[in-house]
Amino acid sequence: MHIPAATYRLQFNSSFDFEAARSIVSYLSELGISTVYASPIFKARAGSAHGYDVVDPNRINPEIGTREDFEALIESIRGRGMGWLQDFVPNHMAYTSENRMLMDLFEKGPGSPYFDFFDVVWDHLRENLRGKLIAPFLGGPYGETLEKNEVSLVYGPEGFGIKYRETTYPLRAESYSRVIERRIGSLKERLGEDNPDYARLFGILQVFKNLPEDTAVDGGRNAQIMLGKELLWQATGESDEARALIDESVLEFNEQIDLLDELLREQWFRLSFWRVATKEINYQRFFNINELISLRMEDDRVFGPIHGLVLDLLREGLIDGLRIDHVDGLYDPDGYLRRLRERAPEAFIVVEKILELSEQLPARWPVQGTTGYDFLSYVNGLFCDPASEGEFQDIYAGFEGEPSEYPDLVYEKKKLLIERHLTGDLDNLTYVLKKISIATRHGIDLTWIGLKRALSEMAAYFPVYRTYFDRSTVSPEEWRCVEEAIEQARAGSPELGRELDFIALVLRLKYPESISEEEKELWLSFVMRFQQFTSPLMAKGLEDT
Repeated sequence: MHIPAATYRLQFNSSFDFEAARSIVSYLSELGISTVYASPIFKARAGSAHGYDVVDPNRINPEIGTREDFEALIESIRGRGMGWLQDFVPNHMAYTSENRMLMDLFEKGPGSPYFDFFDVVWDHLRENLRGKLIAPFLGGPYGETLEKNEVSLVYGPEGFGIKYRETTYPLRAESYSRVIERRIGSLKERLGEDNPDYARLFGILQVFKNLPEDTAVDGGRNAQIMLGKELLWQATGESDEARALIDESVLEFNEQIDLLDELLREQWFRLSFWRVATKEINYQRFFNINELISLRMEDDRVFGPIHGLVLDLLREGLIDGLRIDHVDGLYDPDGYLRRLRERAPEAFIVVEKILELSEQLPARWPVQGTTGYDFLSYVNGLFCDPASEGEFQDIYAGFEGEPSEYPDLVYEKKKLLIERHLTGDLDNLTYVLKKISIATRHGIDLTWIGLKRALSEMAAYFPVYRTYFDRSTVSPEEWRCVEEAIEQARAGSPELGRELDFIALVLRLKYPESISEEEKELWLSFVMRFQQFTSPLMAKGLEDT
């Protein structure tokens, strides 16, 4: 195992590629650097300045070089006796039309091999979000955007799509028949039923109208979808009549807003004003960033495909270790790190994790440590004179107008973040808790409003980024964090005592005797989701606010 002694971070993008990095290898060596610590090198959205908005984790980012360029850089690094620590993003991918996995989901629905890859609440409590993934990227309200003709139906080599500005989402396969059928009757009247152009398009229409109901990934449905798209593209390329029919249908949908609206309501995505996501959201994000959608990394069917290339690079000895980005955002950090260690037993692995001064990294994690934010905090302390605290407090109080106690300020800002940016996430969490409560004697009469308020108060008082409970692990140290948050919430809102007691019961997984296995999984889901919620709340409410 290569143990870094001194790392130097390289930020790759189109302005600093592999070739540019090669030119400074000798300089890094002269500085005494033992290990290059590289920002993500995997394919990110076009023009990304940082690489954390990955669209394909199994391809080297072409904007920074080729596989050959990368191997040449590694050869230079090895020639100087240095190692390579690779930043890796397991938590999320970019929510963009460049994300081919997500676009395949939009086209094929449950038949897509990637349907379960993304952390989406498909059975959402709100009917307008049920069975579709919200796409909160419109610059204005949905209705106004349609009336301004800013959303349109388009057709090209990839098939039909819905275009908004620079983004095009594919039409779901079932909707093809609606578009083709719109004008095929007039074509039949003009050319006759025996005309080969009409017969050809009518046959393609039947392909899409008769898609198999079986959505098994390895079934014939996906093959039939691809066949229908290929036949349609061939027809429009070889027949002026076929191309004219498609162009006329597309034009009709774009000119008649009601038609376009009906078409949009059929899709696996739901276009909405970006502000909607602050109040209603049905996918897990990176913090509160709509453009980054989380992955269900706890599922081995997701873990394998996402880690294909990076594990190959480790096995081939091209890289020595991994820096795991935002480990706190994962549904199950413990399980993820165990799975990673099993597949990379000799790799040096560190996690990006902010520890409070009183907090320890879970000793059970099979990693070499953190990226060192806690150490940096102590180093920064060397440059601060504690004797000046009172003077700086006076300056701050003079600016603010009245003195604020630090814990009160943190609480206020975390509450502000919940109200302005995380209301939808809190609703989703409350929905799971409410489903649990109505199935128990002690929780059946707890109200939605009471449970939501209790969760909000408890999360705002939570003293650390998150805990790491699962069905088998509840450490005393982590449980004390829960107790502290509950005590403070109870002191501030004594009327929520029963709700807070019930939340503690669920977090401790104190199942009633008669509970089913399915209900136990729901309890566990709440525990894991609650831990995911406190992390971005601390990050955005404390650090950024």
